[in-house]
Amino acid sequence: MIDFDLIKDNNLTLIAQKVLEDEPVSREDGRNMLLTYDINALGMIANHIREKYHGDITYYGVNINLNYTNICELRCPLCAFSCDRDDEKAYLYTIDDIEKIVREADENGIDEVHIVGGLNSDLKLDYFVNMLRRIKEINDDIFIVAFTAVEYDYFARLNGLSLEEVFAILKDAGLGAIPGGGAEIFADDKRGIISPKKISGKRWLEVMEIAHQCGIKSNATMLYNHIETIDDIINHMFEIRQLQEKTGGFKTFVPLKFHDENTEIKSKVQSTGFRDIRIYSTARIFLHNVPHIKALWMYVGEKMASALQDFGVDDIGGTYIKEKVVHSAGAKTSDYGSIDFLENLIKSAGKTPARSTADYRRVSKV
Repeated sequence: MIDFDLIKDNNLTLIAQKVLEDEPVSREDGRNMLLTYDINALGMIANHIREKYHGDITYYGVNINLNYTNICELRCPLCAFSCDRDDEKAYLYTIDDIEKIVREADENGIDEVHIVGGLNSDLKLDYFVNMLRRIKEINDDIFIVAFTAVEYDYFARLNGLSLEEVFAILKDAGLGAIPGGGAEIFADDKRGIISPKKISGKRWLEVMEIAHQCGIKSNATMLYNHIETIDDIINHMFEIRQLQEKTGGFKTFVPLKFHDENTEIKSKVQSTGFRDIRIYSTARIFLHNVPHIKALWMYVGEKMASALQDFGVDDIGGTYIKEKVVHSAGAKTSDYGSIDFLENLIKSAGKTPARSTADYRRVSKV
């Protein structure tokens, strides 16, 4: 419910009227939301949409992160995880290594495996086919969310295949959905600084569009708290919204708070709680056509993950056993959250926990 008497910012009054009339907000509205100090009113509007879609439910997953290699030819300045192949920290999991990790996790009751890694020219497509098949042999019910748009583009080029062929092969091997990583920020000038060798934002969108056309749903992400501007943030969300209008293939939008420790990129300004709240609330309001807004508790911290559930967020991520990427960049949160821990984060916000996989179809309410 939106109580107009509680709104102090006139710009938010106009935005609230659009929301009630199911009218998409404009880019200028987006700017106003990211600049407002009327945080409570912004949250009320975002929460109206959240409750319309999901009631008091907040989703979480019981999953494991599988970062199969940190050897990557991109070596992005924003990344503290990647290595050259001759680095003493470099590693590469064999298929047997992966089986051991997943089998142990399966014995502990995971529902999902989340897989991303570096661009390593030693790994042809057969490696990934065998990886997915081996996981499905362990437990066919494990839902597999695997490989970013950046990786798919690389797989296609390295193996001389079309993206459609790559998606068909990996879908047949057990692929369930695609994570949203690699989007970073679409602005070419910023992208050229933080990830100069990575595919362009335009190419990222093209890869996702083809995935959606092949019947594979995905997440979409946005990296913030580095050198981006407000306009960069709004333009990024606008591109996601436009593609969603065309394909309907995005399940979830995930703002990712950049951690700059151990990276070559340093944040212009350290993000405040107000800024985090503005970004997540704005995402919920601006991306009216994306079903879910996720705040990964490992990125924003436990307290903020709890609070954001009143500001448009309906998913706080998963257990993420063995997560390496954000922790390489200095995240201070635990690298593993138990089921009790996640349910407490949800219940502490007055919400009802719902355990689900990334497709949101296998849901068990607590």
